[in-house]
Amino acid sequence: MRNNFCRVPVPFRSSPAGPRIAVLADSDTRWKWGALTARRLAPGDHRVTGYLLRGRATPTARQLGEAGVAADAAPAEVTCAEFLAELAGGRERHDVVVLALVGGAVQAVLHGARALWPEPAARPVFVTGYVGVVYEKLADGLLLRHGADLVLANSRHDAARFRAVYEGAGADPGAVTETALPFLDGAPYAPAGNRTHRVVFAVQPSVPESRADRAYLLGRAAGHARLHPDREVLVKLRSRPGEHTTHLEEHPYQRLAERLPGGLPPNCRLVYGHMGEVLDTTDLLVTVSSTAALESMHRGIPTAVLTDLGIREALGNQHFLGSGCLTSWDELDAGLLPRATPAWTATHGVPAPRRPAEHDPAAPAPTEPAPAPAGPAGAASGAAAGGPADPYAAARERLGGLLAADRLPPVDPYYTLRTAPGYLPGILARQHLAPDGTPLPGAVRQDGSAARRWLRAHLRDAARGAYRHGVQRVAPVIRRLGEL
Repeated sequence: MRNNFCRVPVPFRSSPAGPRIAVLADSDTRWKWGALTARRLAPGDHRVTGYLLRGRATPTARQLGEAGVAADAAPAEVTCAEFLAELAGGRERHDVVVLALVGGAVQAVLHGARALWPEPAARPVFVTGYVGVVYEKLADGLLLRHGADLVLANSRHDAARFRAVYEGAGADPGAVTETALPFLDGAPYAPAGNRTHRVVFAVQPSVPESRADRAYLLGRAAGHARLHPDREVLVKLRSRPGEHTTHLEEHPYQRLAERLPGGLPPNCRLVYGHMGEVLDTTDLLVTVSSTAALESMHRGIPTAVLTDLGIREALGNQHFLGSGCLTSWDELDAGLLPRATPAWTATHGVPAPRRPAEHDPAAPAPTEPAPAPAGPAGAASGAAAGGPADPYAAARERLGGLLAADRLPPVDPYYTLRTAPGYLPGILARQHLAPDGTPLPGAVRQDGSAARRWLRAHLRDAARGAYRHGVQRVAPVIRRLGEL
């Protein structure tokens, strides 16, 4: 078929060596989710090609390294239009495309795919989902993801909510597939014993948002360290100054620590690193609503979800109602070590940790974490443990059926020029696509000379640096001046 991206059709089917998977991500955490999801969907022989969507949150090499997940080659930085052109006639042919993106970017890729394959064709299978706790913009985000062949839900609780939204809007809920967060892994918790008791405060870039609230939480972490000199308190940071993550961080904890009255005590320090490695020696995980809480619960580590600033949708901690982990710094100072309620974890996609005796010799090597069991029940029943023994069994089965088909129908997003004529064109225009999903003039650049590519790359880096400086340095000053 002909389209605006290429002149010749490109066949897409799984090779005998296993599916060829493309992962398109727009931030460090979404890259981690996308790459690990690809491995869970195809745990055997497969090839993963990484792409980073160019934007304000494009991760640095350090952030990618800290995510702890590598592709078969360094991810290439692309625009949405360039990625679609690669799908249509690039050097790589992909059987599966994992879209680890914000909802608007997912919608743009899906409409671009519909423009590429408007009729039944041998096209890639499109997979998308969420990187963690879904606590805001549920309907908006879900409807922007509608049209993907698989919309992964991280728990039975999420799967029910996702289907309810689609059914309520009159959209087909058939793509919703229950799985679990792909990075729930690691050794079960072992008490400190002779080593120092370690408390980890997992901070978030934009929760809470205000400078005063963030300074309060940092001050309480430092106060806990002073009150318990026999403990080590680590403030686990997401990014270094000048780096961005999925959400904007206007008030980095690094700068708040510089202004903290009395400074940080000797047994309290700021740390970076892979969260899984930090949790290996954690005895209490403290957060407002970070996905790290789910990782901690999965391992059986005492986990505290703070209520100091209230239980509010804006904070995301309402997601943990009923978990048994909602508490305050005052209670932690008094010695409380909250434990997650098994009934809550079972329905919220937190499988029980794999004990050493449960090791499966056929499982992937540690560099590719094996799916953690959710209980003794089989994949079909889910049963008393609240989820399937292999959280990705259903997704792999559905994916296998789609890959086995000679042709797939066109992707069919809920949002069209008929259902959302005042909303969809703006979503697509932000990714330099026309209302029909084709690229706008000039959206797909020719490679040009090596010198031109080098210059463009450095100009982009400089522009990102200026933008991040403006967000973290200039914007807060202007806001304070406006409050005078």
